[in-house]
Amino acid sequence: MIETTRDTKDLRRVQYLCSAHVANQWPQDMGHEVAFAGRSNVGKSSAINAMVGQVRLARTSKTPGRTQQIVFFEIDSGRRLVDLPGYGYAKVPPGLQRHWEKAVRHYLEDRNSLRGLILLADIRRGLTDLDWQLLEWCTHKELSVHLLLTKSDKLNRSAANQAVAQVQRGIRLGTVTVQLFSALRKVGLEEARKKVLALLRGSG
Repeated sequence: MIETTRDTKDLRRVQYLCSAHVANQWPQDMGHEVAFAGRSNVGKSSAINAMVGQVRLARTSKTPGRTQQIVFFEIDSGRRLVDLPGYGYAKVPPGLQRHWEKAVRHYLEDRNSLRGLILLADIRRGLTDLDWQLLEWCTHKELSVHLLLTKSDKLNRSAANQAVAQVQRGIRLGTVTVQLFSALRKVGLEEARKKVLALLRGSG
C-alpha cells in the first residue's frame, strides 16, 4: 500500500500522552507503537518534531541526556510514537543510567504493541558499539528497524552517500533499512514519515 498525503498528515495529529519512569505508568499495551532510540545528542527529539510538523512536541535541549523517561505520544486511539531515553551519555549518574537501561530493555522485550524501531545515529560519527548491540538484539527478536543517519546536511552529498554505503555493508540484516536524514534541512523527511506509518501498520 502506498501512503497518501492524507496518511502522512496523520502524524500531524499526534499529541503528548504521558511520560513514564516505570512500566506500570505505561499506556495500556494494545494497538501499534513505533519507538525512537539512539545515543544522546543524535537529534532524536528534533527528528520527532520534524516528522510530526510540530516545534515543541518532543523536548529538545543542548544538554544530552535530558529525556529521562519513556515518553508516549498518541496519534489516535490505536497508534502511538514512543521516545526512549538517549543512551551512552557519560555525565548521567550511574544509578540513573542503569534505571534507563532496565526500563528500555523491559519495554523492548515485553511491549506487545511495539511494531518497529527508528534508530538514529549521527552520520559524522557512525554507529557506536551500543547501536550495533541494539541492532543485533532487534534482529534476534525479528523487530524491524529503520536507521536514520542524522545531521546529513553536515556532509557533502558524496561523503553522505559513502557513509550510507558503509553502514549498509556493515549491517547485512534483512530487518534493517537505512536512509539519510536532516531535521534542519528536511532531508529524507517524507521518506522517514512514510516508514513510520508503514511500521505502524505492521508492514514496515
